[in-house]
Amino acid sequence: MAGSEQKEKIIRYYRGTEGEETAIKLVDMAEQVQRSQKFRLSGFLDPYGQEIAETIAANYPGLRLDFDGGYSGAERQRALLIDKDFGGSPSFELAYVEVSWNGQFEHIGHRDVLGALMSLGIERSRLGDIVMGTARAGIVTDSKMADYLLENLTQIGHSGVTCQLSDLSLIPAKEEKYKELRATVASLRVDSIAAAGYGVSRSKAASDIAADKLKLNWQPVKGAAQNVKEGDVLSLRGRGRLEVAEVRGQTKKGRIGVLLKRYY
Repeated sequence: MAGSEQKEKIIRYYRGTEGEETAIKLVDMAEQVQRSQKFRLSGFLDPYGQEIAETIAANYPGLRLDFDGGYSGAERQRALLIDKDFGGSPSFELAYVEVSWNGQFEHIGHRDVLGALMSLGIERSRLGDIVMGTARAGIVTDSKMADYLLENLTQIGHSGVTCQLSDLSLIPAKEEKYKELRATVASLRVDSIAAAGYGVSRSKAASDIAADKLKLNWQPVKGAAQNVKEGDVLSLRGRGRLEVAEVRGQTKKGRIGVLLKRYY
């Protein structure tokens, strides 16, 4: 398939979705790598963006794709598209900035830190994970942004903060807590799984879908009747993630047994 046809095919697939802008940028990167026979580095991508990058790389057989978010288990990662014949070892250009404040008087959460960064005019694509601790937060960022953060991030909310450059190897291991839920459902419809996992009625799950509060694999749910499969991840705004860990087959009454993991 000619390059222009390949590009149009991919963009057409994502047109009208939340991933359209990301797909356009990543396809342009892939074509630049093909022409230069070198590499291109993306901004930080959420898991949906990473899936798009994998789809694009699969359509350009001359490319290799790597990800790095600074530490094992990072949710937001940069994609490195590399020509397979390129001999160098490009850097992901990551930095880690630690922010601290007086924890005796102020409670600062993830949303507060992100809000302060956004208020500085920093694009989300320049920021990786924000790792919260006690009276501190670690920010994975584009290395070109690190000095800007050190100079300009002096306040979060009403609290004065101090920043220092730290080492990526010091990022604490990500500990994800989850609860296993065993349930039987009438079908693998997304509203049925969401109701079982989040402990709500199917009508409430359907209304959350209609309000665009529920995502399936980080993409908008098309409708309450959309089916899920083993390995899929649901995320409900304000309620965390739900993984369909196992589909166990039908019970004697014709219902479907599932094992769900509810992350919190």
